[in-house]
Amino acid sequence: MAARPRWGVPHLVPRGRGLRVGRGGRARLGWPSYGVGPVSDSSDERPGIHPNVAKVIAAARELGLEIEPRQFPDGTKTAADAAAAIGVDVGQIVKSLIFAVDGEVVLAYVSGANQLDESKLADAAGGLKCSRVDADVVRAATGYPIGGVPPFGHATELRVFIDPDLLQWPEVWAAAGTWHDVFGVEPHRLVEASEGEVTDLKRA
Repeated sequence: MAARPRWGVPHLVPRGRGLRVGRGGRARLGWPSYGVGPVSDSSDERPGIHPNVAKVIAAARELGLEIEPRQFPDGTKTAADAAAAIGVDVGQIVKSLIFAVDGEVVLAYVSGANQLDESKLADAAGGLKCSRVDADVVRAATGYPIGGVPPFGHATELRVFIDPDLLQWPEVWAAAGTWHDVFGVEPHRLVEASEGEVTDLKRA
């Protein structure tokens, strides 16, 4: 079955080949990216909503999801901050971690209670070396800043890998485009929306 379109133009970028990084963790396009970002919905561009949050809401709707982001002025930069602000278990927080595996930028969604095992992420992506990337690469790949990366609606097509521990909860919370905004979603819907691969990523 063909993947559902997620962009304002036809999906032409092979999955996982939209952005690669060279030496020093700097971004470079490995394939041309024909998508220009998620389709915007002007009905969400109302006062009080950050433009990034409006984009996430629009991207969710393109995937058949209605989300209700919540804003926390003090920020939700860490999983512990987010859990305390929302009033949930830290395990319900989705940590969005961006790495390069053999130069390919990939995303890992990890439970806030866990630490990522980089070697497991490399194995899951079929590569050998997993390395961190800088803030410029994160923004180029996703369209969002570190700490605000949502699970879908990214600027380029990226492979996504998901910690199975997130699936034990009735609801998990992910970033909605900024450090201050998050939204709740059923974890199985998160897997569907992100087209992610569920695989063991937890450091023992």
